[in-house]
Amino acid sequence: MELRGESGFKVVAYRRAARSVESMKEDLEEVYRNGKLESIPGVGKAIAGKISEFIETGKIETRDRLFGETPPGMAELLQISGLGPKTVSMLHQKLGVSSVEELERAAREHQVRRLPRMGPTSEKNILRAIERWKKRSDRIPLGVALPIAEEILGHLQKVEGIENLTLAGSLRRGRETVGDIDILATSTSPAVAIAAFVEIPAVEEVLMKGPTKGSVIVDETIQVDLRIVDHRSFGTVIQYFTGSKEHNVKLRQVALSKGYSLSEYSLTRVGSGEELFFDREEDLYSHLGMEWVPPEIREDQGEVEAALARKLPRLIEVSDIKGDLHVHSDWSDGRHSIEDMVKTAQDLGYEYMAMCDHSPGLGIANGLAEERLKKKMEFIEKLNDSIDGFRVLVGTEVDIRADGKLDYPDKILSQCDVVVASVHSAYNQREREMTNRIISAMESEYVDVIGHPTGRKIGEREPYDVDVERVLEAAARTETAMEINSHPSRLDLNDLWSRRARELGVKLAINTDAHSTCGLLAIEYGVKTARRGWLEKKDVLNALSLEDLMRHLQKS
Repeated sequence: MELRGESGFKVVAYRRAARSVESMKEDLEEVYRNGKLESIPGVGKAIAGKISEFIETGKIETRDRLFGETPPGMAELLQISGLGPKTVSMLHQKLGVSSVEELERAAREHQVRRLPRMGPTSEKNILRAIERWKKRSDRIPLGVALPIAEEILGHLQKVEGIENLTLAGSLRRGRETVGDIDILATSTSPAVAIAAFVEIPAVEEVLMKGPTKGSVIVDETIQVDLRIVDHRSFGTVIQYFTGSKEHNVKLRQVALSKGYSLSEYSLTRVGSGEELFFDREEDLYSHLGMEWVPPEIREDQGEVEAALARKLPRLIEVSDIKGDLHVHSDWSDGRHSIEDMVKTAQDLGYEYMAMCDHSPGLGIANGLAEERLKKKMEFIEKLNDSIDGFRVLVGTEVDIRADGKLDYPDKILSQCDVVVASVHSAYNQREREMTNRIISAMESEYVDVIGHPTGRKIGEREPYDVDVERVLEAAARTETAMEINSHPSRLDLNDLWSRRARELGVKLAINTDAHSTCGLLAIEYGVKTARRGWLEKKDVLNALSLEDLMRHLQKS
């Protein structure tokens, strides 16, 4: 309406009503059914009519007409930081701009600076905002979003009165990429909490600062939202904002089947209208006759049915991991010595670690020729003699050559405790060739694990063409473990294939592929992926004790 120059009073009225609806604790449809829409602050007869129209038909005719009469790109222009409706309207009237692309061209041709109240600085800011908008169209890798979120949580934990600080959305579910970062909390002083949030040093731009909600930009393009909610409703609110949408829809169906209407704020008895509030998610699920569903598996992939039947898996935890079976050192392309890697592994409470430096075929990674590998074996043997309560396993990450042969002869591989076989070249092979190549490697009696099985790098490189189902079937037959590579740019196998591996009885090894001591900390990303794949401790090779692991590998 503002883009079209309609009455400012109407625009303000719609905005006020929208804010009221957004902050409602009641279920909007319930208010409609009770005929009380006009009791909502800012909602008069006209707006109540449009809300009724939407609830009844799923659309608002006036809104559709306005969109039909407005060039499609103009609404998109409002997503460019710093551009309000009046500026967008002026740009359209004076320069014929009706899309982000046209605005960028006009700014680069220095047409914008000639407009009233504009200038070179405004033009420069518009171009910067467009670049930021372009970058924000990409989803954020988990490995980027989670450290930023944890830094922000660290600041907020110091603010007096804040409680129940919790990540929400796809980040809490551990998805490999997220749209933005959502944080929920309760507080005795919401305004103080929001004020502290927008002042965090990492904040580069404040998009919104309200009484209970703040939105900011960090790291150039990443939006972070903080909502402060009522303590008594925290359980239902965090459940709602964790999602996924499909899980929430299924949960609402469960609630209806039991005589309740579930909103983000409460559980309401359909007959009496009595509201039940939950400050803990666990209590909400329990009241619906369900087990609490871990966030990572809230994707409507059978978890609701399993929770109702009380048959949810006991998902793997970071604390279940006893060691790392794929680690590099400065013997090949790692940054730190074996001793440094061992110390960090001990600090993590591990019982063992497999030093899997590269084989000679990967020259760029300073791969070990046979003689150097033998020297490393001797070094590790002496090192183990000096360590109590921890064992360094002799390992290798052996290349699977294009023809399916391994980069070391059997006589060398037979001397290794752990052999991880991986593809590092000839990624463009056809599906049948790549599949047969990997299966050929698994046929070797000495290969224990297939490293990063699909070769993908999130946002950088697509998986190579491979029939993963056939590979997993071969893994079950040959008793070869599949790796969940914990590096946040890999997370390979992904969650869906990890679950399929579990169904086929294939063991998974959650490894970091660490090339430095800090790389060992990435194990949490692999565990999140494993949890999303419904993996339990019994499904994970390196959740075994050292004694059980060696028995499984049939080596000593």
